Amino acid sequence: MTDQVRNVPVFSQTITDFWRGQFLNGDVLYSDEFFTVAINPTLDEDSRVMMLETSDGRVMAVLTAELADKIGLTQQQSLSESTFRQKLNEAGVALHGADYLFYFSKADKSVLLQENLEGELRRLTEQDESVFSDFTSSASEQDLDDAYVELDHWAVFGSFEQNRLASAASMYPWEEDVQIADLGVLTLTSFRGKGHACKVVRSICKYAYGQGYEPQYRCQLDNLVSTALAKAAGFTLFGKWEVISPDCND
Repeated sequence: MTDQVRNVPVFSQTITDFWRGQFLNGDVLYSDEFFTVAINPTLDEDSRVMMLETSDGRVMAVLTAELADKIGLTQQQSLSESTFRQKLNEAGVALHGADYLFYFSKADKSVLLQENLEGELRRLTEQDESVFSDFTSSASEQDLDDAYVELDHWAVFGSFEQNRLASAASMYPWEEDVQIADLGVLTLTSFRGKGHACKVVRSICKYAYGQGYEPQYRCQLDNLVSTALAKAAGFTLFGKWEVISPDCND
């Protein structure tokens, strides 16, 4: 039975290869049909342990050899996700709050690329500095921090209403040598609920595909508004991703 018959979303090879490389590019310490742990000595300090639960319920973990020794992992022992998390906890290793990872499935990408987006939508440039400044000055500091939308990012798109910038989205390449562009979006409170965010997100994502990049949408698990926007814009949940807390000094 194929994935399409079972209605399992199929993502691009760029996405699947990137995440397999993140978690399986090393020595596999343990693996069963539900849980896999690998040792990778090349992990950066800020990602010396990571976990990924994909939308099919499988969980992968990767960590450095030093951290594996610290929490007492051995090649012979049987493992589960709960046991692994318990070992991290007992060793004082905390994970940062998980992010949802959303991407377009192959099917939804095809729909997007054939779509003629309507409305006052366009790419923003440095000539829009005053327009963008007015836009950001009308948003709260919390919204600005959460969205991380900047005019000097790799690509910036805006949706207008009555000649005023109502919503903006920006992207930047997420990792070196990987064709994935991370996305942020911000809509002013007075313009929410009108479809601006959905249109501007789809517009910038269509542009990203034209430049050879896969759009990536991330948000915290408890951000219900952002999660709803991701789905409304056509994204599909790929998984939940956790990294070691930046405050953790293991």
